[in-house]
Amino acid sequence: MPEDHFGERVAARYDETSVDMFDPAVVGPTVDFLADLAGGGAALELGIGTGRIALPLAKRGVRVSGIDLSEAMVAKLREKPGAEEIGVTIGDFATTRVDGAFSLVYLVFNTIDNLVTQDEQVACFQNAAACLEPGGVFVIEVGVPDLRRLPYGERFVLFDVSEDHTGIDEYDVARQGLVSHHWQRSAQGTFERSSGPFRYVWPSELDLMARLAGLTLRDRFADWSREPFTNESRKHVSVWEKPA
Repeated sequence: MPEDHFGERVAARYDETSVDMFDPAVVGPTVDFLADLAGGGAALELGIGTGRIALPLAKRGVRVSGIDLSEAMVAKLREKPGAEEIGVTIGDFATTRVDGAFSLVYLVFNTIDNLVTQDEQVACFQNAAACLEPGGVFVIEVGVPDLRRLPYGERFVLFDVSEDHTGIDEYDVARQGLVSHHWQRSAQGTFERSSGPFRYVWPSELDLMARLAGLTLRDRFADWSREPFTNESRKHVSVWEKPA
């Protein structure tokens, strides 16, 4: 079982420290996009967390299930209205299977990078494909690796500085590894440090993983509003389809 980096301490403040991602201007287009793809079928969220997307998607009438490794994050989900409508399985979303077939499987907010080896990411695509019904789609939202900001010979990129937060990404280019370091101001005014490991992955590499799982790229956008994906896009929302 992979290490759980979203334990009690992280879960207790996750919604607070990710408040920008809970803004209706962010959540709304995401839910619109996913609800459209789900149609009248069921949806499965890999890395469901505290329900930022799953709860409003379920409110739209989509039958939502989820998988998450962190019992602490799921406990926070369970405290929210509407959570009783969502079935959640505790486990590694790269390999954990759930009952039923889904018209939509999705990963948001860079969650694919939480799988820190290529083998785990490949397994995730295989798991998603196994959970999809024929004609179903697998959707991933993930950042484009930001290596253009990394000077030759350097490992660290400062990506955020504010009164309440400082963020530094530490790269291991040989392994496609990334450790994201955060210093966040607490309610007591002190700064707490947290660090989490990731594996950044390129769009073309994801396409190959999809092909290995029997999926075909259908669409790639720069965001949930379906803006075109270009050389300057900082992230992508990609849709792969299982043959009907």
